[in-house]
Amino acid sequence: MSAEAGHPIVAIGASAGGLEALSELAAGLPAELPATILIVQHVLAGFGSKLPELLTVRGKLRATHAMHGEKILPGRIYVAPPDNHIVVRRGYLNVVRGPKENNHRPSVDVLFRSASAAYGPGVVGVVLTGFLDCGTAGLLSIKARGGLAVAQDPADAKEPEMPRSAIAHAQVDHVVPMREMAALITRLVSQPPGARPADLSHAISELEGDELGVPSDFVCPLCQGKLTETALNGFQSFRCHVGHAFSLQSVASEQADAVERALWAAVRALEETATVSRRLASSAIGDLRARFEEKSEAQAQYADSIRQILLDTRQASPTDAAALGHEE
Repeated sequence: MSAEAGHPIVAIGASAGGLEALSELAAGLPAELPATILIVQHVLAGFGSKLPELLTVRGKLRATHAMHGEKILPGRIYVAPPDNHIVVRRGYLNVVRGPKENNHRPSVDVLFRSASAAYGPGVVGVVLTGFLDCGTAGLLSIKARGGLAVAQDPADAKEPEMPRSAIAHAQVDHVVPMREMAALITRLVSQPPGARPADLSHAISELEGDELGVPSDFVCPLCQGKLTETALNGFQSFRCHVGHAFSLQSVASEQADAVERALWAAVRALEETATVSRRLASSAIGDLRARFEEKSEAQAQYADSIRQILLDTRQASPTDAAALGHEE
């Protein structure tokens, strides 16, 4: 597979709403596509994926889950298996359970970043429908090495946040609705790529984790390690020493989830304390009994207040809850 012949790698990232978008794309791609399609669709760990079978039935290209060490062949679709990243090497694929990025494994950014490192300007990166801003950091890597960036028109996307972020930060080359996506990709893969830039900026090296960014005020939401941060084209990225990576939106999402867990833990602890105090009151006498009864009532009231705050918050922001859960 020669990078000089065109753009041999098309890396695609999708999240919520991706099933329908990818099905439409597969249906429009030609049988003799002179490029390889690599797909990350966010799925929850522990659940199987029938996406390759669906794409094979809908289109003319054979789709399979990627296998570790598998040779890259043109005219094929490789889908990241659940709970595994696709890491692109020159001529083959690695399938690994590396650190989560934006709390996802597989990660769109891992696919995009590794594809750009292996194939440089011969990569077309495509961001489709989804919550938050996954894929933006990876598109910045693709653009930095001379590749092409494509985004689904946010107005056409079931969930517009991912393509909207890509357009805002990554100097996207093409923005099209899904009905035009297959024809665009077919045209782009046959175009000769540009030159590979001689050097990468320090910001890209920091974004990809090869150099340390500046120390951050935050800790990693997943491992509590110290984060470093970098900014490029207005996009803020955070990474810990383990390799967990987050955008600012993902940090906010993870922190909100952590706060909710902590508050529910507080409700449980307060209710247990109230129960213990009631039991102590039943066997106590005099002033001691009154003190335990007062404590039990106060702890129960505190628990009810926190519970009400949590329930009111969840009812007031269903879109936030959906984004946090990433129900794909």
